[in-house]
Amino acid sequence: MAPDDDPPVSLDLVPIELIAPRLKRVAMIAVLIGVLIGVAVGLFTSLWVGVLVGAVIAVPTAVPALISLRRRITLQQGRIRSTGGIRSRQVNATRAVGAEIVIRSARVSEVSVRITDPNDSLTIPLALYTSNGGRELEVLGLRRLADALETGELVPAAAIASVLIEQLRAEARGAPLPERPLFRAVELVRSEGRVPTTTLTDHEVASLVD
Repeated sequence: MAPDDDPPVSLDLVPIELIAPRLKRVAMIAVLIGVLIGVAVGLFTSLWVGVLVGAVIAVPTAVPALISLRRRITLQQGRIRSTGGIRSRQVNATRAVGAEIVIRSARVSEVSVRITDPNDSLTIPLALYTSNGGRELEVLGLRRLADALETGELVPAAAIASVLIEQLRAEARGAPLPERPLFRAVELVRSEGRVPTTTLTDHEVASLVD
């Protein structure tokens, strides 16, 4: 297969297939409740008032749930594409002018990488951690993302690529969480009380692979 023919690689931390049934269920329940309340209101007022009330109840919950079914993050030839409900955004990791590791520290902490190219910026979740477990980006996606960041000329991007490669090595040998760079990033932030969201310095990124 020629390089230009490489298929897109998913960068979805939580594959939509895992949460699609729940999202559909939420949308159906919201619509059902909206219909029932709308009918009840319509019986005592008018048809249009009932429709309006039902829509006000159902739409704010059902529509976001259905839109979430279309959300995807993919990587192909260094280009990261984020598809949402009605729009999509794209950055080229090989032409990055900015790359940062962002930590959101909470009961469930999130580690993300924010990549900026000359045209746009995207934040890609890499891992979710609790105190005793978590979920990490699939190996193939992590490997391809590291490759894309290494390809460019930006030093911080190359440093983050090194962190991702070390993360892959830790996963391959089944290392416990404290030995995984992305989890250590969360612990570093927690130990300094930097909540809820912070960006690691270049020195802190480098320390994750020491």
